[in-house]
Amino acid sequence: MTSTFPVLPLRDIVVFPHMIVPLFVGRDKSVAALEAAMAADKEIYLVAQLDPGEDDPARDDLYTMGVTATVLQLLKLPDGTVRVLVEGKARATLETLEESGAYLTATVAPVADAEVEGPELAALMRSVVDQFENYAKLNRKLPAELAAQLAEIEAAGQLSDTVAGNIQVKVAEKQALLMEADPLKRLEMAYALMEGELGVLQVEKKIKSRVKRQMEKTQREYYLNEQLKAIQRELGNEGEEGEGDEIAELTQKIATLKLSKEARTKATAELKKLKTMAPMSAEATVVRNYLDVLLGLPWGKKSKIKKDIAAAQAVLDEDHYALEKVKDRIVEYLAVQARTNKLKGPILCLVGPPGVGKTSLGKSIAKATGREFIRQSLGGVRDEAEIRGHRRTYIGSLPGKVVTNLKKAGTSNPLFLLDEIDKLGQDFRGDPASALLEVLDPEQNARFNDHYLEIDIDLSDVMFVCTANSLNLPQPLLDRMEIIRLEGYTEDEKVEIAERHLIAKQVQAHGLKPGEFTLTDEGLRALIQRYTREAGVRTLEREVAKLCRKALRQILEGKVESVTVTPDNLAEFAGVQKFRHGLSETEDQIGAVTGLAWTEVGGELLTIESVTVPGKGQAKVTGKLGDVMKESVQAAYSFVQARAPSFGIKPSLFHRKDIHIHLPEGAVPKDGPSAGIGLVTSIVSTLTGVAVRKEVAMTGEVTLRGRVLPIGGLKEKLLAALRGGIETVLIPKENEKDLAEIPANIREGLRIVPVSHVDEVLKLALTHPLEAIDWTEADELAALPPAPITPIGGELHH
Repeated sequence: MTSTFPVLPLRDIVVFPHMIVPLFVGRDKSVAALEAAMAADKEIYLVAQLDPGEDDPARDDLYTMGVTATVLQLLKLPDGTVRVLVEGKARATLETLEESGAYLTATVAPVADAEVEGPELAALMRSVVDQFENYAKLNRKLPAELAAQLAEIEAAGQLSDTVAGNIQVKVAEKQALLMEADPLKRLEMAYALMEGELGVLQVEKKIKSRVKRQMEKTQREYYLNEQLKAIQRELGNEGEEGEGDEIAELTQKIATLKLSKEARTKATAELKKLKTMAPMSAEATVVRNYLDVLLGLPWGKKSKIKKDIAAAQAVLDEDHYALEKVKDRIVEYLAVQARTNKLKGPILCLVGPPGVGKTSLGKSIAKATGREFIRQSLGGVRDEAEIRGHRRTYIGSLPGKVVTNLKKAGTSNPLFLLDEIDKLGQDFRGDPASALLEVLDPEQNARFNDHYLEIDIDLSDVMFVCTANSLNLPQPLLDRMEIIRLEGYTEDEKVEIAERHLIAKQVQAHGLKPGEFTLTDEGLRALIQRYTREAGVRTLEREVAKLCRKALRQILEGKVESVTVTPDNLAEFAGVQKFRHGLSETEDQIGAVTGLAWTEVGGELLTIESVTVPGKGQAKVTGKLGDVMKESVQAAYSFVQARAPSFGIKPSLFHRKDIHIHLPEGAVPKDGPSAGIGLVTSIVSTLTGVAVRKEVAMTGEVTLRGRVLPIGGLKEKLLAALRGGIETVLIPKENEKDLAEIPANIREGLRIVPVSHVDEVLKLALTHPLEAIDWTEADELAALPPAPITPIGGELHH
């Protein structure tokens, strides 16, 4: 016989007959169902959901078996939910489910328990009651009197339902108990479930007992330690008390720090030694210092690496103008790290003249990547122990700079700037450049071994950045680094850097107020052109500081309220003009060629002069030239001699003329292979009397066959040409590919002509074309000077 009831779906509970259960109801349909039940006969149908997360269950979302129940009490709470007390009555099968206005109604068919009797049932009921007593003892959440109440129940069905409702098992297992109509089978199922839960509860009890014993042991040790300290205090032995505190602190550090296996073993062994030593002995001090260094390292501590590429680019652009190549490299590194989450720390080496921002760029990289910043200057370091530490056998031994700075940083992935790596020294105490090989090798530095610590330290997460003015470094060290060149700044870039950074910095440093000091764009350009000649901006910053000082003095003396520096009054503040801006030569001259040279402080214009003097065909050179440049002179001279007729030069000229080649500024050492075509042009101009164009500069090595070979430092040389007001620059054809990396404003400001042979150079550099002459062997013999006359026996004979 079927009946119709309002339906209350249950999320994570199964209600059994004879159970009184409090429920919290929040869904609108469920509240409406309760209200309908209260308005009628307080009867309602309770059924569990298959999926607790379903908010609006349909027929397929509910189990087929539930219970009819009576609503005993209903209470509406302030937050809109309803607290209801229900009592399960009987099992009922869900036949149909329909929507009746605001709630669900169900047609259900009652299910009666099967009739079961006999001694087997009685024995099983007694076993279930005994098992539940054991279960209730281990499960503290159940009331103690529940087991006694179960013993008084005589009906098998009621007993099984009461047990099923009070054991803590999954909803699906409880639903299986509800769906079983045979009380005997239900009792067997309940017994089996309690058996499984008892095993879990016994293990939990064992764990709790073990933890309690451990805590009691710890508390006992603490109590005994406190007693020991009190006894020592009463004895007046303060030193030993301090020692006890220190050992306890070291023990705690070893236990809590994420040390490597090797480091933990070493630290434990050293602490054991320390405990047996007299506190004030020298050996105890050594061990104590060792443990301080070892435990002070950032074991397992890492700063969070920033992975926002756009933000990193913004930081680099804000801190540094230009330097696009190095910025791209850093952003590429960040992009790879953002995708892979692990990248061996790259070793970047920023190579460039002083004042181009190498060290400050290291700070910006640290800021952009979110790493701690460490700077270690290597200028003048000549002891290997500065890098790898002293062995502990020496008195006053210390760890190396790498370990010391890692401890100072507090994280295992800082940015480590090795400043001025090309200034490393070397003496009898070792070679620090070779000691750096292990530090800077990404394949080896995961197991860097410091002589002081004598354990392996992982440096693979450290980002190493080196700076150098030149590549005057051992080849193995260079091989481990990625070289990024910072060639220097153009005039436009210097103007931009001064306006963005330098002027504001110096105004603030000198205490000038807003509006008191102004440096116009024209004044700034004049300052750059006439008072500085450098690749970086360090001298420019000093000149700006000089202007600020002069301006501040005038303001404080009451002469003016504000100062504006223009090209007209620049000399009043900056002093006498230091450099002439414009062409190195004011007119076309014979034998005077403008060459281009690379130096550690940037590119320079190099004048090459030559003259002919009476002699015997020798080449004389002055100007403090190095061996390479002397060889270039010999090669150029031999080439001109070999090709003399094609240049319009009589070979006989070499028998009666010497050539003197001079490179001015004789006190400045000059060397390098890039002056070859300049030397050839100078020699040809001198011997032919054809002048060299004043607006042309050139760079390139020459072979004995007249081929022009490639050179290095192209950007620095082009910058020097731009600063010197040169119009046309001749470069080797093989360097044409390097023009892609030259800024557009340099390429647009110069006429850059690639040349592959000396003939092309002479056509472009000389004011008039050369005319070849015919020269035969007979001409050569006729032009030879007469043989010397030797007196024999008082007579003259030819």
